[in-house]
Amino acid sequence: MSDKILEDAGVLGDVNIFELPLYFVSLEKDLLSLELNDSFGDLYLRKDPTPIFLMAKALMLIQRNHGLFPRITGKGDNAKRLADLLTRMRQEAIAGEEGNDNKFTMSPSTTIESLIVIDREVDYATPLLTQLTYEGLIDEVVGIHNNQAEIDSSIVGAAPQPAPQGSAKSIGTSVPQGKTRKIQLDSSDKLYVPLRDTNFAVVGGLLNKVARRLKTDYESRHGNKTTAELREFVNNLKGYQAEQQSLKIHTGLAEEIMKHTRTTQFSQLLEIQQNLAAGADPSSQHEAIEELISRDAPLTEILRLLCLESCISGGIKPKELENFKRLILQAYGYQHILTLDALEKLHLLLSRSSPTALMIPMPGTGVSTGTKTNYTFLRKQLRLIVDEVNEQDPNDIAYVYSGYAPLSVRLVQCILQKQYLLSFTRGSATPGNVNANAGGGGGQGWRGFDEAVKHARGATFDDIQKGEDKAVKARSLLTNSGEKKTVIIVFLGGITYTEIAALRFIAKKEEGKEVS
Repeated sequence: MSDKILEDAGVLGDVNIFELPLYFVSLEKDLLSLELNDSFGDLYLRKDPTPIFLMAKALMLIQRNHGLFPRITGKGDNAKRLADLLTRMRQEAIAGEEGNDNKFTMSPSTTIESLIVIDREVDYATPLLTQLTYEGLIDEVVGIHNNQAEIDSSIVGAAPQPAPQGSAKSIGTSVPQGKTRKIQLDSSDKLYVPLRDTNFAVVGGLLNKVARRLKTDYESRHGNKTTAELREFVNNLKGYQAEQQSLKIHTGLAEEIMKHTRTTQFSQLLEIQQNLAAGADPSSQHEAIEELISRDAPLTEILRLLCLESCISGGIKPKELENFKRLILQAYGYQHILTLDALEKLHLLLSRSSPTALMIPMPGTGVSTGTKTNYTFLRKQLRLIVDEVNEQDPNDIAYVYSGYAPLSVRLVQCILQKQYLLSFTRGSATPGNVNANAGGGGGQGWRGFDEAVKHARGATFDDIQKGEDKAVKARSLLTNSGEKKTVIIVFLGGITYTEIAALRFIAKKEEGKEVS
């Protein structure tokens, strides 16, 4: 297409065309994304491996610049395909560079500790739960795209307009205001950084503290006696105004979210989700789900509940599933036959009598492990449910879902925080009296949790990459061995903002560890 356009313009022969391998987009200093909005459907519904290939290309670019990942550990069939593809690309790169002296980049990195890959289908339940962090609820209520949320200007106020030019025509004219306003949600907003990963239950109190501090700081101008104090206040005035504007935005946004979370419907949805996640009898929740359907609750919320039950409980009883399908088609329209069919193909909504649902590994059934995720087993083995959660001063990742620890992030802890997780899951310790800094490092792979991870869906692997001895020695001499190393965690098929918050929580705990 581009060649045709250039040919029509008569400049094709004068132009050189090159590929721009953009790959990762930096959304934050600790967050990279391929921004492939259809990757989930491509991988699990259409069985298109393109996202795996693009991820492998992006990771190879990192390896070329920083050296090989010393260890690649992961869980899931697609994660295994990615690891195998990285190995193949590495071999192709080495073969293509034979005869060159540029083999330094193919030695293990001294700045990256390991690569951890988690396949989304290992843990379908977590994204089906309602996110309870501030950033997660913004995404649930208004949606976040490319670090931006489009919000009604009546909630957050109109966007500040540029100062008019000093012409006669511009004086006295008003710029028409749009009905919506795009809000930037990233670390450029200093107030947003400490708010985004907190449980929404404590956001109101944090905003209140900021409001009181700003009021005290602003009123302190009356007590400024000297010229130096006045000059300092004037210098800080721009920062006060920016923070005041940010406070106004987040206060309005929090109030809007609160209107949503205080509804009876939201409370019902959350109660059903938490009961299912905790292992309650699914049949005891069906009457409440039927009531939500009769009250015309959004179809997406109804389907999330049913898919959550199916994933956690190994499918829904055939008679009850057929009843729910009939209710959905009658209440929301028969066009959703295609929706229900797609969910079945994704293995998100299954009957207990279906061959796929029967693949869940249970003791004494003879079914091989790794075919489906057994939440009943993992709930106990990895302590996914935590009864005592301190949302104000969290001590475990379970705070992000007010008592449920995402399985996907628990698997990461199996690698990075072994001692903490072992003492937390196998002893009588509570999160508050377990040293969360107790790690284990990615250098031991899945050791200590080998049996538990077998009950999660997909392949389990732990590969070590080694380079030539001369190249390894050369790289170690040219780099500072005392600096902290980075662990790169890849989620194939998408990740929720709540899981990102949990990973940041782990990162903060790991920062306090001694570097050996």
